Amino acid sequence: MQPVDPKRAVTQITQRLSLRKPQAEALRRLDDIVDLISPSKDTDVAAARAAVRQVYGDQKLSDATFDDFERDFPSICFALATGVGKTRLMGAFISYLYMIGKSRNFFVLAPNLTIYEKLLADFQPTSPKYVFRGIEAFAHNAPLIVNAENYEEGRGVRGTDLFGREGAIINIFNISKINSEVRGGNSPRIKRLQEYIGDSYFAYLSGLDDLVLLMDEAHRYRGSAGAKAIAELKPILGLEVTATPKTVGSKSQDFRNVVYRYELPDAMEDGYVKEPAVGTRANFDPKSVDAETLQRMKLEDGVSYHEHVRVALETYARQHDEKVVRPFMLVVTQDTTHARQVREFIESDGFFGGNYKGRVAEIHSKLTGEESDENAQRLLNIEKDGDTDIVIHVNKLKEGWDVSNLFTIVPLRASASDILTEQTLGRGLRLPYGKRTGVEVVDTLTVIAHERFDELISKAKEENGVTRKLKAVLIGDGGDVPAAKPVVVPAPSVIEQMLAPPPAAPAAAPQEGAVSPVAAAQAGTATQPTPGFAAPPAPAFKYSKPEELNIARTVLSVVLPQISKEVSSIKDLQDPKVIARIASAAVAAQKFDQGLFSTMTIEQATAVTEEVCKQFVQRTIAIPTLTITPKQQVSFGFKPFTLALQSWNYQPLSKELMIQVLRTETKRTISGEAGGERPERLEDYLVTKLIDFPEIDYDAHAATLYDLAGQVVAHFRAKYPDEEQLRTVLQGHAKQMAEAMFAQMKANMWRDQANYRVTVTAAFENLKPQTFDGSSQATVRDFRQAPERLSEIKRFIFGGFKKCCYQMAKFDSDTERKMAVLLEHDDTVQLWMKPGPNQFKVYDADGLPYQPDFVVETETDKLIIETKRQSEMNDVLVKRKGDAASLWAFIATEFHGKTVSDKPWSYLLVPEDAVRENATVKGLQASHTRIADTDLRARYDLANG
Repeated sequence: MQPVDPKRAVTQITQRLSLRKPQAEALRRLDDIVDLISPSKDTDVAAARAAVRQVYGDQKLSDATFDDFERDFPSICFALATGVGKTRLMGAFISYLYMIGKSRNFFVLAPNLTIYEKLLADFQPTSPKYVFRGIEAFAHNAPLIVNAENYEEGRGVRGTDLFGREGAIINIFNISKINSEVRGGNSPRIKRLQEYIGDSYFAYLSGLDDLVLLMDEAHRYRGSAGAKAIAELKPILGLEVTATPKTVGSKSQDFRNVVYRYELPDAMEDGYVKEPAVGTRANFDPKSVDAETLQRMKLEDGVSYHEHVRVALETYARQHDEKVVRPFMLVVTQDTTHARQVREFIESDGFFGGNYKGRVAEIHSKLTGEESDENAQRLLNIEKDGDTDIVIHVNKLKEGWDVSNLFTIVPLRASASDILTEQTLGRGLRLPYGKRTGVEVVDTLTVIAHERFDELISKAKEENGVTRKLKAVLIGDGGDVPAAKPVVVPAPSVIEQMLAPPPAAPAAAPQEGAVSPVAAAQAGTATQPTPGFAAPPAPAFKYSKPEELNIARTVLSVVLPQISKEVSSIKDLQDPKVIARIASAAVAAQKFDQGLFSTMTIEQATAVTEEVCKQFVQRTIAIPTLTITPKQQVSFGFKPFTLALQSWNYQPLSKELMIQVLRTETKRTISGEAGGERPERLEDYLVTKLIDFPEIDYDAHAATLYDLAGQVVAHFRAKYPDEEQLRTVLQGHAKQMAEAMFAQMKANMWRDQANYRVTVTAAFENLKPQTFDGSSQATVRDFRQAPERLSEIKRFIFGGFKKCCYQMAKFDSDTERKMAVLLEHDDTVQLWMKPGPNQFKVYDADGLPYQPDFVVETETDKLIIETKRQSEMNDVLVKRKGDAASLWAFIATEFHGKTVSDKPWSYLLVPEDAVRENATVKGLQASHTRIADTDLRARYDLANG
């Protein structure tokens, strides 16, 4: 294929693979280093080392510690926290090097069988986690995968297919397959003669002039045997990825070739992984019991929390139409004898009545034969099967075994230092849905550690703790924190800025004669400081005398919000009779509400009012305020159904279980002894919680509520025949049970088909002022200039607009900035804005407010525009908001626009790759308009609008 420009390749890969911020930064740094050293068989390693050290060494960057390649060839390490996506990053690296023509031969090294099998799976196009999905270069000619099972067939030598086409070839091997020596001192098979090439496959690989080596869990290849084998491959470049850039062993050493470091605290703060929390019993002194009793209590509380998580996950899945995640609990034991004892106890009749027999996997090196094979398979399939509740493991789980459905860890007899390691916590930090959900239980990994609670909270705050890290902060120009004092930057609408009083003269001129762009933006001056960008001044208002500006501001802020409820359209503000009414009301408001007695005549006030209304109409997108009410009493209820309770396995809670998130220190409790009245009917524990939901009417739905509550009681009575034990289960978990029940009730809800009456309570709204934060001269910049690092775009304020209703705006992504550029350049666009909070009242099906990205007025239409990543286009939440916005657009057009001959409204959901330089609003409207659901539209009686 024709090589792609490297910078363009970085952009394409970042977008196509939807790379996260740290992945994108790592790819950018690889591009930088490839440009610096141009790796090849002839690379001068010493010169290359010096070039990389110049940029990434000597503490020039707080997130890089490069000093040496530490190998005979250029090798650089990317230290990314567990759960951030190292495998996808390797896919990005391979895509980049192939697309720019640097290499088509790759060797991916795994440290053990578990990771080897995961890598093989993720590099297959049929995998849901396929690392090249969306990469155009591999769409029609997927890379050839060569591994330990098929390399002897000669596939890697012949080419990517039977025709010998030169596509990418990716070799994936376990380190044990290439180590210099195996049992008996023999060479590994890969180093033995292969007749079809007249040499060994290993020798063939080492002779390639473009072989790139990628090392997963790179800290496993610093031993003598592994390092020697790697050196013999003679790659042109080594790319190492690991979460722990230290050598293994008792005398571990930090890697000296780290060019990018993104640690666990960063990942927690950015929301890429779960939040670690620690749990204990409230008001419990672990010293009051012996070691055996403490162990039993921790196991019991761990299981209780595990069951609490199970139903919370199922509830979330039902509420959001997601796949159900089956959680499991990890128990970390000291040794193999301890592991066997714990397993026997958990599977005994004395532990929750034997409910966990057959649902425990014991994993350690001393298992043999069928038992070992069975448990290893259960370990690999634990995310899919849901038939394992508890995994018992000796010490820390090995790398590669990090799953998304681990939510509870019970470390037995472990120190705080052992618990707070990435090897322990890292196994369960992956998010089950790939992103934070906002549901605390779903987004949390909890360690049950009664005897270590205080110690863990304290240790997590240390400099090297997993939830806090200290770094050097430089204050001053060019540092992390600018010397300028942070300021609040008000962003009034253009019409407000036109009528603002002139800025007061400064007490003393600045020493250097420069004005900060933030101050310039606030004052509306045309000062051009450097560096940075000053927002241009607002257009001049026709009248400038103080009494004229006073009456103008009264019209804008006092009278227009009221008159908007009395006129049918913003166009009415051009009617002389309406203008006269507004002028009279403004003079009266000044006199009685503000205590001002204007010397202006009514004729002068009317002239000023006419100019205000003219400017207001020209610079405001008229968004009607709609009130929707049912035309008749709406009846609803719940169809009879059987609750899905198969996974409900709540355990009795004898004491409160306290959970504290390590990073934020927020606390919550799960109580087994709620106190209060003791109802005679066990069902009442649930019914009293269910009627708290506003959708449930006790008088109308009592029979349904008691039927469903009875199903739950019967389910747990079969597990707990003892009445008191059953009562503690219902009492301690009633709230969570009710939430889970209601999620299923909503799926079986019926409602009378109702027609609705729509009334317009206001023909338009004043544009509310917005407020931004500014911290430096470079904070405010021209909207045509993208920030140097796109990930930092939220830090900047942009200005320079000619069609925006505001002089300044903030963007959440560079796609939004590009959309602003498109809107400014499109000749059909008259006005646009990014609405602030509470500016645009659209509510989704759950009654939650929705704030769209853009509101646009063209020559013929009014548009609500939302931009999204391609990967988010089918997100449930995005669809729900889209349904609400498209229905609002339909109603606004039918019930307001047609009545007053206003422009029709439309809703556009635009993927980021459609926001191109050659795109037009008409083109986006033609391709990305969403039409409101026909059934919903039919429920609005147009004759009564």
